[in-house]
Amino acid sequence: MPWMLSNEKPIYLQLIDQIKLKILAGSYESGDRFPSVRELATEAAVNPNTMQKALAALEQEGLLVGSRTSGRIVTTDLSLIRTMREELAGQALEHFRRSLSELGFSENEILAYIIKEYQL
Repeated sequence: MPWMLSNEKPIYLQLIDQIKLKILAGSYESGDRFPSVRELATEAAVNPNTMQKALAALEQEGLLVGSRTSGRIVTTDLSLIRTMREELAGQALEHFRRSLSELGFSENEILAYIIKEYQL
């Protein structure tokens, strides 16, 4: 998994966003063992404490489930994953709509553009 980290916002927030996206996209499947803090920290070239902070936040959101004996697993709550995917999709769609509106497209023109570009 390539890690795209910048100085625009705190590293742990970027890690949260990127890991969440991978879980929601199915790169880490529901019920699978999740890599350890050290594995991920090495892969992302970040401090293990920073990665631990990101994973703890994902546990609080319910996407990861921790166990003292077997590490973390990806949640088996498929409704949570579906809900979060829909929320992210809605945010992306709103960003797209707002961007085209700023270019002067009307709501009908935006819809026509989507249909034309994706041949729906």
